[in-house]
Amino acid sequence: MEELVSKERTRNYLRQIKGAVVYRAVAMGASFLAIPLMIGYLGQEQFGVWSTLLTVMSWLVFFDLGVGNGLRNKVAESLAKNIKGEAGNYVASGYTLIGLIALGLWVVVTLASYIIPWQTVFNTRAISEAELRFTAQIVSFFILLNFWVGLIGALLGAVQKTSLVALGQLIANMLILGLLLVLTRTTDSAISWLAMVYGVSLVSANILLSLWFYRRYPELRPRPSLDRRHVSPLLALGLQFFVIQLAVLVIFTTDKMLITQLFGPQHVTPYEVVFKLFSVITFIHALISAPLWSAYTEAYHRGDFVWIKFMLRKQLLIFGVIWLLGIALLLSSKAIIVLWIGQELEVSWSLLAAMGFFVLIVVWNNIYAVFVNGIGKIRVQLYTAVVAMLVNIPLSVFFAKYLGLGLSGIVMGTICGLLLAAVALPVQVHRLIGARIKEQIA
Repeated sequence: MEELVSKERTRNYLRQIKGAVVYRAVAMGASFLAIPLMIGYLGQEQFGVWSTLLTVMSWLVFFDLGVGNGLRNKVAESLAKNIKGEAGNYVASGYTLIGLIALGLWVVVTLASYIIPWQTVFNTRAISEAELRFTAQIVSFFILLNFWVGLIGALLGAVQKTSLVALGQLIANMLILGLLLVLTRTTDSAISWLAMVYGVSLVSANILLSLWFYRRYPELRPRPSLDRRHVSPLLALGLQFFVIQLAVLVIFTTDKMLITQLFGPQHVTPYEVVFKLFSVITFIHALISAPLWSAYTEAYHRGDFVWIKFMLRKQLLIFGVIWLLGIALLLSSKAIIVLWIGQELEVSWSLLAAMGFFVLIVVWNNIYAVFVNGIGKIRVQLYTAVVAMLVNIPLSVFFAKYLGLGLSGIVMGTICGLLLAAVALPVQVHRLIGARIKEQIA
């Protein structure tokens, strides 16, 4: 029986990858096409402001106290143990809790928007204070609405339907591209219009996924509920995820703000273009690793460590292939950028090389992080993430400003912060698996 379950888990894993390949490829294509349209619509400086604003406002989603990830694990665990009623109770409490958090954040952010000196924050006079405030309010509203509606992504992961998360990204990106084409033909340059297009597209995609999911899984339909028996486990695990998310927030999203303050918003554009180009690597690995989170959860609670070790070995072989892809992308990157954006955008080899190494470190860490996330053993990841968070900004400023390395120095500071996890996570995973196998034998 266990062998049949293991084979079906593997077949489903491969199905999710195949589905996600198509969806994410088209989604990324739409995203790549949208970048030059946005730059052409807004200009380099306003696009730099937009990119930074979107990054800053996306920080709001990290204030879910880790409930989304905790919900994914608890629902997957309940379904693995065939306790569907318990899974439904976790869904109800999760949606209610996130809805209340989102509402509170919206009130706070809206009030704060009238106090924040937006032109000073983004170091620009190209956009009026009123326009920046209005744009920030639009973006925050839609991000917080999606903060709640977007819980569907955690539930799709819990039932091992991660390819549909990629479908949601496809729908959102295609809507953005289509509406952006309309904007460029019907309106003058306005960052607030772009914010509206982005928000409507993002929320619409998750609403469509939710309609499909709850028709397929009616027993998991959310209802108003804040049962302490289900809220407490979500928060106990979720708060650890929250600290990790907060650290990831600092590590991965402060670079644009540092560039804006140290060099000016126009320098965000080459950074964003290079980051977007090398995100192809993390995109490919996400296709492969995303279905494994809840698959590891199920396998771990069933004691199927043979399957877990098999999958980890496969991930390491795939990492070798990704290294080769990274080298090929680095060597051809300048030619790709000229074809994609145009020759007028100056990009240094040092920035390209630093970004290439950065994404490879991210992929390596993610191989092991997906496993510990799936089984909820995230204490080591939490500690390494906090260390990385504390050193990221000082190191980035040191490399960029005091050593004169510019944009590549910003990326190098982030790389240094990730190195501890690159060593500690593999050690933890091998010890965890070895200990559980010894327990089974005993």
